[in-house]
Amino acid sequence: MGLFDKLREPVVLKEDSSAKKQLEQLDFYSKLAPESVKEQIEQDKKLVYYGIKGEEALMFELKNSHMSMYILHDIFFEENGLTTQIDYIVITRKVILIIECKNLYGNITVNNQGDFTRTIQFGKRYHKEGIYSPITQNQRHLDMIKEKRRNTKGLLTKAIFEHYFDDTYKSVVVLANPKTIIDMKYAPKDIKSKIVKVDGLNSYIKRLNDESRNENMSDKQMKELADFFLQSSIPNTTDYTAKYQLEVNEEKTVTVKEEPIQNTYFDSIENSPVYKALKDYRYKQSVKEKIKPYFIFNNAQLEEIIKTNPQTLEELKSIKGFGDAKCLKYGKDILMILGDY
Repeated sequence: MGLFDKLREPVVLKEDSSAKKQLEQLDFYSKLAPESVKEQIEQDKKLVYYGIKGEEALMFELKNSHMSMYILHDIFFEENGLTTQIDYIVITRKVILIIECKNLYGNITVNNQGDFTRTIQFGKRYHKEGIYSPITQNQRHLDMIKEKRRNTKGLLTKAIFEHYFDDTYKSVVVLANPKTIIDMKYAPKDIKSKIVKVDGLNSYIKRLNDESRNENMSDKQMKELADFFLQSSIPNTTDYTAKYQLEVNEEKTVTVKEEPIQNTYFDSIENSPVYKALKDYRYKQSVKEKIKPYFIFNNAQLEEIIKTNPQTLEELKSIKGFGDAKCLKYGKDILMILGDY
């Protein structure tokens, strides 16, 4: 550290989270929604609630790290029409950590291909399912940051920045649920190095700094970088009220008339193979989860998926009603179906 550097403890520059506002929206809307929609609201409430608790556990560890660092929570970026939400950006003397917090339940296994599966026990039965890779999710966050920082630099400094980017910016997935068991025996080394349980996070950060060959940043450099990210962050506009209003409206339409209102454009889409494939997926998934098909995505959203033809989860999120939770749960399947056509 420099002679005049005084930072010795962590400083939280942004602690608030849009998740608490989303939970308030869900609580409020659950009182107004019909019974047919309440089950899905409760599922979303649980996902948001567990996410909040996981991030609170992670924040507790960071605050008690006794290390020089700036902490930014719930940062939302937009660049070139794409958006991304980052759970934590932690700026230390030598490295900047991009943290994805996961409060996962069940037992997680990562195979030698880097695929994630979850096993859940129901009494004497076990259910195994694939889950979207948080490593891939966090890599997209890194790509967004790289693009934002690259655009602020001149030709020479841009080349230097890109050369040392991987040495400075580190992706880490933190498992916040202490009951989660993760088996990475056969996982690729690169994936193993990016996953840590919440109680081992501070040791992990210290080790990254000890092993880094980067020069220490001064207090001023750390603060300037933190301010850049803070000023670049935009409000997260996820609106559960709007999402459920669509589903309530569709529920009312189905209740009043047995057949939904058709139009010429919708008929042409309805006859397409991709429409039938997505509708078949929606039906099978609804049977599996024992919920109504339009809880997964309604007819208007189905039409919008086909019209926009998203190629990534970020593009899928641009469709109204597809937030982080829904994209995480159904996004990979939807993109695979679209890719087949």
